[in-house]
This record gives sequence, structure tokens and C-alpha cells, in this order.
Amino acid sequence: QLQLVESGGGLVQPGGSLTLSCAASGSSMNNYNIGWFRRAPGKEREGLSCNTINGLNAIYGNSVRGRFTMSRDNAKNTVFLQMNSLEPEDTAVYYCAADSAACSNSDLDYDHWGQGTQVTVSS
Repeated sequence: QLQLVESGGGLVQPGGSLTLSCAASGSSMNNYNIGWFRRAPGKEREGLSCNTINGLNAIYGNSVRGRFTMSRDNAKNTVFLQMNSLEPEDTAVYYCAADSAACSNSDLDYDHWGQGTQVTVSS
């Protein structure tokens, strides 16, 4: 059973950067498409990006396009989300999720979820 654990969240000032990690255990991440989502206070969970089994990236969130980048290190069974030029509106709990079928920006399509990591952007 694939298990995912996010890390790297924290408090950062506007304009700053953070790198989130999503580490997998129990199964190889090579067999999964990995997505990043976030849930801001009072809002629905939002799909941000996805990295396919073949290593291709898809960006779903227009608000993060050009600022957030995904990467995958299969040897470490870990996926990363590099976040630059952070804004207060990026404050949210960030989740990674895995699905063996395809990338999607809908959280309904993912079978495996991490517990989330809090990112707070504030001065």
C-alpha cells in the first residue's frame, strides 16, 4: 500500500520560497502519477500540478503558473514542489496525491493522499 508523507511547509515572508517534499513508502513512486493540491481556509481543495509516470509536468493552477515547479526523484521515491515568489494567497495546507491511471486536477481521481503540510505566507 502506497503511503505519502509531505514535509517542508512552514512560515515564509511574501516573495520568499519554499520547497515541499512528498516521500513515498510501501510502493515505488515510479508506478504513479503524482499531483499537488492545496486547501486554503474556507476554500475547496485546488489542484495545482501533476507529474506523470513518464516525468511530464502539467500545471493546472493559473495562479501558480510560472511560480511553482514540480520535479521527481525516483531514486529517492520523492516528488518536490518548488514554490517561488510566494504570496499571502498561497497560504494553505498542501497535499500530494498519487494515482496509477493518469494525471488530473480533480481530487476525486486520486487514490492515495498524504496528511498535508501547512504553508503560511505572512510578514
